[in-house]
Order: sequence, then C-alpha cells, then structure tokens
Amino acid sequence: MEVLNQNPPPQFDLAVIGAGPAGSSAAITAARAGASVLLCERGRLPRQRVCGEFVSAESLDLLSLLLADQAPALIGPAPRISAARFFAEGRTISTAVHPPAASIARIDVDLALWNTAIQSSVRTLSATVETIRGHGPFSVTTSAGDFSANAIINATGRWSNLTRPDAFPHDRSGARWLGVKAHFAETDPPPSVDLYFFEGGYCGVQPVRLASLPEETNRINACAMVRADVAASLNEVFELHPALAERSRSWRPLMKPVSTSPLVFGKPDPLWNGLFLAGDSAGFVDPFVGDGISLALRSGAAAAQCLIPFLRGEVTRSEAEHHYAEAYQRRLLPVFRNSQRLRRLFALPGPLRKPLAYFFAHTPTFTSYLATKTR
Repeated sequence: MEVLNQNPPPQFDLAVIGAGPAGSSAAITAARAGASVLLCERGRLPRQRVCGEFVSAESLDLLSLLLADQAPALIGPAPRISAARFFAEGRTISTAVHPPAASIARIDVDLALWNTAIQSSVRTLSATVETIRGHGPFSVTTSAGDFSANAIINATGRWSNLTRPDAFPHDRSGARWLGVKAHFAETDPPPSVDLYFFEGGYCGVQPVRLASLPEETNRINACAMVRADVAASLNEVFELHPALAERSRSWRPLMKPVSTSPLVFGKPDPLWNGLFLAGDSAGFVDPFVGDGISLALRSGAAAAQCLIPFLRGEVTRSEAEHHYAEAYQRRLLPVFRNSQRLRRLFALPGPLRKPLAYFFAHTPTFTSYLATKTR
C-alpha cells in the first residue's frame, strides 16, 4: 500500500474522496484546470458495484470529454438503448429513449475514469479517510498517512464515516430496501431498458457489454431494488413478476450477485460542514430512472467547476459554495423531485396502480414526457 510522505505532510489544492463516477469526474475536471488534486479510494478498482449501468445521451458528451482518448474504446462498442418498457399490472408501457442512451458496465466506467485521472496528473491513493479537521484548509488523516487540502469534495456515497448524520433518514414505514445486481447471458436481448414492477420493488433489465469482451452480444444486467421482507436474492426477485419469471428461466449467470443495503432516500444537499458533496453523497436518486451514473458525472464536474475559481483566488469560499448550491438546484434537483414523484406513483397500492398503468399505456406522449423529466 502506498504511504504518503509525512515530512512534511503533502498539500493539495483539492482532495476528492471516493473514486466512483462523481469523484473521478471532479478530480479530472479540476486537474485539467491546473489544480493539484488527490483522489482517494478506500477499495480496490476495478470491482463490481450495484448499478443500473445506464448512461443517458445527455451525459455521453461529458463522459467522452472526461475520458478523452479512452472514450472511443469504452463508448463506441456500448449497446445503445433506444426504448424503455414498463411492465406493471399486466400491461406493457413502451416509450422511446431519444436520443438513445448507452449501456456501459460500471466496472469499466470506474476503471477508465481512474486511469484517465492518473493521465491527467491526479495523484491517486488507495486508503481509508479516517478524520477531516478544519473548515478550509482541511487536515485529513488516512490509513496511509496525513495530508492537507484547501478544498474537499466528498464523493464517498450513501454510507461512509464521512456522510452527514442526517443525510438519509430512516423510512417511516419501517421498510428496509436493498439493491442487488448480476450479469446474465440471454439470447438476443432487446435494445431496451425493461422495468418490471411488483409489490415491494422493481427490477431493471438491459443489455450490457464488458470492455474486456467487446465481441460479446448476449450479456444483460439485471438490477433490482426490493424490500428486504419481500426478497433477498435476484432469484427470489424474478419470481415476483410473471413476465420476468418466464424470461429469466433461460438466463445463465455470468457473475456472482453484488448487493447494497439499506437504500434510503433523503433530501439532496450538495454542501455540508465546508465539504462539497457529489454523487450519492449529496443525494440518492431513485434507481429505476436509470440515470445514477449521469447524475454522478454531472455533479462531480459541477462541484469542481465551482471550486476552480476559488482555488485560483478569484472568488471566496462562500461564493464558490453559493455557486455550487445554485448550479445543483438548477441542473440536478429537478431530476430528484420528478423521480421521487414517479416512484410514489408506481408504489401505490395495487387497486390504484391498475388505472395508472392503463393511463400510461394509452397516453404515450405523456409517458415520454415524464421519462424526459428524469434526465
């Protein structure tokens, strides 16, 4: 394990904690603007994570810009998702995804961004951040030594020792939600993201491709959010929806399932205790909208862009915080609000979901409009 030189402890303009799409996006953006950046990740990369692996067209340009020379190899072969299908209450509700999204394996996104960060002169560190002291500049203690930074972006996700205590309140209903994902082989998967809704959750299915297997065309990603008292495994999830149960019987597992729990929704907040928050650290978007990677990339880049003038001495810290809060509210908060409303609609009791499914099935223009409002 790399150990930081402690004589004296190194100083950075910006420290980014967490090397998912949000953290790497922030680190690359700041480094290319001339900042000295440390990107710290406590786990080993690459590794599988629970993720819908859907990148909307709105964020493909940003991902391409971040990856630069690596973009064609990652984005070019990725399956394009041109439709979304909702299976609920015995009905199939279809809508176009236009422009088409891309399905890119999260394990490949993380590794490509990490490598690009290194190529962009970002200092990387595999270590656990233990304490952060101060309100700028900050003194940081890690398992690999100490350092200081003028600014910090927290992109560690929903659950870490750095998450603000009130970020994700307990579900008032007492329900405990979990996320679980795995890849399977399916003959000739359709170019759509298919969402199967059932009492106590939903499961999304779409084609995906690994960068290490560019010629493979039969891999799909199945990712579910489900109440823990309803199902604890993907096999149990599949049996909760008749059409999904029938479809999944021909699937062959291609990886061990990965899971995360609990999934809790809180009010998004991009700032806390002097830290800029990006990705799930700022707010956890409803997974079924499939735009988690996109929101992470955009929030990370926005945080760095708002900090760059501060790091150059052009604005005060409070001005940089104001600019980020304003940008987050304008660009990202509407997605959270609209996604929350849609989730609540599909979580209605069965007797109420049936007329809702009928309405969506017979008003494709309205359904398409709702889909665009979660991007």
